[in-house]
Amino acid sequence: MTPSPDSAAGTAGSAGAQAAATASPAVSLPADPPADPPSGAPVAPFQRRLSTRIVVLSTVALALVLAMISGTLWLSWQLEGGGAAINDAGSLRMRANAVAIALWEARTGMPAQVDAEVRQLDETLGELRDGDPARPLFLPADAGIHAQFERVSAAWTGALKPAALHDLAAGTGEPSSYMALLPGFVDEANRLVSLIERENARKTAWLRISQVALAAVSCVGTMAIVYLLYQWFVAPVQRLQDGLARIEAREFDTRLPVDTYDEFGHLAQGFNRMVAELQALYQDLAARVDAKTAQLAAQNRELATLYEMAAFLNTPGATESVCRDFLTRVMREFDADGGTVRVVSPEDGNLHLLVSEGMPDAITRAEQCMPAADCTCGGASAEEPVVFALRGARQDDATLAQRCRKAGFVSVVVSAIVAQNETFGTFSLHFRREREIPPSGVQLLQTLGRHLGVALMNRRLVALGRQLAVSEERNLVAQGLHDSIAQGLSFLKMQVHLLDGAAARGDLDEVREIVPLLAGGVEESYDDVRELLLNFRTKLGPGKLRLAVEDTVARFRRQSDAELTLDYRDEDGPPLPPDQQLQVLFVLQEALSNTRKHAEALHVHVSVVNGRDFRLAVEDDGSGYDPVEIASRGESHVGFHIMLERARRLAAVLTLDSAPGRGARVELVLPAASRMAA
Repeated sequence: MTPSPDSAAGTAGSAGAQAAATASPAVSLPADPPADPPSGAPVAPFQRRLSTRIVVLSTVALALVLAMISGTLWLSWQLEGGGAAINDAGSLRMRANAVAIALWEARTGMPAQVDAEVRQLDETLGELRDGDPARPLFLPADAGIHAQFERVSAAWTGALKPAALHDLAAGTGEPSSYMALLPGFVDEANRLVSLIERENARKTAWLRISQVALAAVSCVGTMAIVYLLYQWFVAPVQRLQDGLARIEAREFDTRLPVDTYDEFGHLAQGFNRMVAELQALYQDLAARVDAKTAQLAAQNRELATLYEMAAFLNTPGATESVCRDFLTRVMREFDADGGTVRVVSPEDGNLHLLVSEGMPDAITRAEQCMPAADCTCGGASAEEPVVFALRGARQDDATLAQRCRKAGFVSVVVSAIVAQNETFGTFSLHFRREREIPPSGVQLLQTLGRHLGVALMNRRLVALGRQLAVSEERNLVAQGLHDSIAQGLSFLKMQVHLLDGAAARGDLDEVREIVPLLAGGVEESYDDVRELLLNFRTKLGPGKLRLAVEDTVARFRRQSDAELTLDYRDEDGPPLPPDQQLQVLFVLQEALSNTRKHAEALHVHVSVVNGRDFRLAVEDDGSGYDPVEIASRGESHVGFHIMLERARRLAAVLTLDSAPGRGARVELVLPAASRMAA
């Protein structure tokens, strides 16, 4: 097998270099050889592609192996055909003797046996002459063997067979003619068998030689393939490994030899280019690392500032105190000499000075409130902070620029306070020296302005939330007062008017009738006030709903003569959170209050089932009411309106079921989708 030009170049070029490459394949060489062959020197694909080499090598090896295997198979087939020919040629002697025996037996009256034996000997000669590939059976392709076969065939057809037929026709006499020729025929057949055996012995020797040659070729071919694969793959990989080891040891002047034009040659070129770039980069790596370290340090400081500012702005505190601490931290971060925080008035759009640090008193007194157009601090937009240079300001510039310049400030940085596209104001940093803000600092100021805007907006929302909660509670208080105390006071006012008229007329009997009514009304109003105060002061913790329900039921039993039964069942539902428990308790209290005041019931049943859905039901057998009439009255029936409003807060379903003279039922259902775990 012929090695590739690449390996031949490696072997024939320098045996010592190859030995060195085998022991330590990766060596540091000077400059790179050219990546492509010299101009005008064609390079075959076999030299360029490893895949082509592998395919050619595999094809050659396969063709050689198949050829040798085919040769051994051909020899085996020849030996098998020759062996069958030896058997048939040897059977000629047996057939000839069988004919002689048949001739002797023909004297006793069995002539047909002679014809059969003659026919079989003819068939044997015919098979030896024509061959039989199916068995296989054929004479070896040797001229001497074929000549001897012709002599045997001629001896039979020309002499022995006619003698046998003559002796058979002679009758019962002794087959003397046939017996006289038989020894000569047998000798000729023996010589034919000997010739075929010698030819088979020769082919057997060739078969052994071919098998030994096949084994030798296999060993030599395997060694050649291993050697070529080592030269094509292992040696380049070892050179790459050694090169990588040298790069890990920071020997950036390492280069790999590029002596082939295949994939490993291109890989070595790429390796050399990479090492050259690494060498160039490593020369100024220290400066790059220092610059990157400084950049990362600055970014870490910015992130720490943002984290600290976000955590600080999320803590509770007054707006002025939060803005002052915010300004102090920003001034410390940017090393500013002064600063202000101004908010925009939504009514007139003026800037109001909220806090200031490091600013002269003359500026803070003169700029408590001013139009945004008259102030340099009003020039900031929501998109990007603005840097003003005051040293070259003209006399007709804004008043603030003149004041700041007189106070010794040289530069001013103004950033907007923004949240959700709404500008709440601006904050400014004042410097007594020239100051340029890098893009990262500009972005940090913009982010800080947004954080402060979110903090101010959250405090505004918290204040609005408190106002809304107070308004809602005031509404509920007003509804409760209207439903209970207002009606009682109206009754008392009417009775006092009647009492005044009776006293003016001197009608003591009527006075005696009105005074108990006044006392009862005052007592009922007092009870209503105590019940309202108790409801407003009710506070529940997790798992306290059952105790509160039992207290409410006990208070109803003390205030009413109706018999009340309570069925409270905790099934598979989790406990309600305190705010939902409180709303449920308010609905129960309102329902029992309506029953006590208006129903005139004898029996009341309260059912509380805490299952997957929370259910509260209050039933009585009182006088009932007309649902159509209640619906027509709308919000004028304050008790029902309060219960419906609390049900809406819970996202629950409130059902009012009643009829005149048939009692009433109030059912509150809080679905599993609306309830929250405690």
